[in-house]
Amino acid sequence: MLKSKVSVQVISSGMLPVDTLMLGEAQMKRLRIPQGQHITLRFGSFRHNVKVIAIPKFEGMRVSQSLAKKMGLSHNASLGLRYTEDTSSLMLGPLIGVLVSRDYPNMPDKPFGSITMFCRELVDACTEHGAFVYFFTPNQLGSMNAISGWIFNNVWMKASMPMPDVVNNRITSRKMESRPSVQHFLNEVKLHHTTVVFNEKFLDKAEVFDALKKDEIVARYLPESHLLRNYTMLNAMCSRYSNVFLKPIRGSLGKGIIRITRGESNNGYLAMFATASGSRKQLFTNLEKLFSTISTKMKTIRYQIQQGLQLIEIQKRPVDFRALVQKNAKGTWAITSIVARTAGDQHFVSNLARGGTLSTAAEAIGKSNLQNGINKQEASVRLRQAALHIAKGVDTQIPAHFGELGIDLAMDTNGRVWLLEVNSKPSKNDNTPLNDNKIRPSVLALIQYSRFLSGF
Repeated sequence: MLKSKVSVQVISSGMLPVDTLMLGEAQMKRLRIPQGQHITLRFGSFRHNVKVIAIPKFEGMRVSQSLAKKMGLSHNASLGLRYTEDTSSLMLGPLIGVLVSRDYPNMPDKPFGSITMFCRELVDACTEHGAFVYFFTPNQLGSMNAISGWIFNNVWMKASMPMPDVVNNRITSRKMESRPSVQHFLNEVKLHHTTVVFNEKFLDKAEVFDALKKDEIVARYLPESHLLRNYTMLNAMCSRYSNVFLKPIRGSLGKGIIRITRGESNNGYLAMFATASGSRKQLFTNLEKLFSTISTKMKTIRYQIQQGLQLIEIQKRPVDFRALVQKNAKGTWAITSIVARTAGDQHFVSNLARGGTLSTAAEAIGKSNLQNGINKQEASVRLRQAALHIAKGVDTQIPAHFGELGIDLAMDTNGRVWLLEVNSKPSKNDNTPLNDNKIRPSVLALIQYSRFLSGF
């Protein structure tokens, strides 16, 4: 199975029948495509019998407007090309479908709201690197033969598209992802069209920690962590550690985190609640009263209770790290970026939504109170190793397909790396903020992995 890349030109239907396409003679010879015989043209789930005519001294492919419309191509495109002799199939692609939460048809310049710039960046990257991408929402699911998706051709427009070779699930709502229609689509598209879906589902904290405990390599990065079920569990953890964190197992952006600190000589407990405006403090004379307050929240929120860590700090502000780990052109995990996040003035969590600030990992480590003579380079290596070990552990221990993960790490003052959280829907707005390139490495990695998955 030989692979190549081709520039596809859409020409007037009067110049070329719908069942015929033109291809450069050199490429036809290289791919061993028979001339004048019927073969199957494939683009995602699209199939059509065509004859191929060789054109001397020409490098591209020409298709009629009628054929292009059937394929969902409204304009010229640069695509991967491969031919398999045993099935007489000429394949164009990869065709990538990005499943997003919602669209805004009445906002033609920003049909996807805050992620429109990411979507446009992905379009540009596909054009440059030989792929085609469209975007669709749960509300556009129905027929398993075609999808009414969004494409970009100077402006955003709707088009009827074949089922893609690869689906990147970018739904950011757990409730929306769990809809029967969405789950049916994801299962059926894999079953009937051999579409590969990655980042299939959300992860919750309890699931991740329980799974990773089984991995000997990853277990060393895990702070003691349990699903908080009762007062006995809270009492046991508060007895072992001077401070603990309660984290909603399905929370994000630092919402709802509670830090509990035991007073000196067991003199009461201080609870700090993360809120949008800052940290709210409440002092309790004993743990029973504190649990009574929390138990009210536990009726609607499930918490993971986690060992508190002595994180490195910059001017008494805790620092943690977000590693973006993605599968590459070879299908293996690689580090795309690691950034440091320093908590804001009135917060004990570092999320940008809570006033946190970004810097390079090396810069933050250099300014921190890291002890034991560990240098910036050694600390950075430890973070990278941990992120890769954890990504591989998620792959091994959790039965779902992931192509990118946002891995939140912490480093204590002795230089030990700890896992805080794994996010299967990493933001495209804050993970690689420290470069000015038009196409971010994180976007390019999505295309490279999609090419790997689809054989292009």
